[in-house]
Amino acid sequence: MNTAKAITKFIRISPRKARLAAGLIRGLPIARAKEQLLVCQLKAGRILGRTLDSAIANGETVHNMRREKMFVREVFVDAGPVFKRSKPKNKGGSHPIMKRTSHFTIVVGEE
Repeated sequence: MNTAKAITKFIRISPRKARLAAGLIRGLPIARAKEQLLVCQLKAGRILGRTLDSAIANGETVHNMRREKMFVREVFVDAGPVFKRSKPKNKGGSHPIMKRTSHFTIVVGEE
């Protein structure tokens, strides 16, 4: 079975929030997955949609796969580097702020 992959790295969104959108499209045919990402109102949904388009294009050009037979085989969101900032608090203290990033990976395959 042919598979094509697309990776988007260093996206400024928490992996925990992005995994919510990734769970919506796991195992779906391409047409249904694109509909789900268009309807969901999550920031990660827009970014996953672009990554899905890239994976589809990779499958069509590199592996000669047909769009009608493709489905989302794997979707996973890994944690990227964390930007560490601090916010001043009372009595001269500080509170850490973690600005998390994510790496998106989508693998599509043919039925």
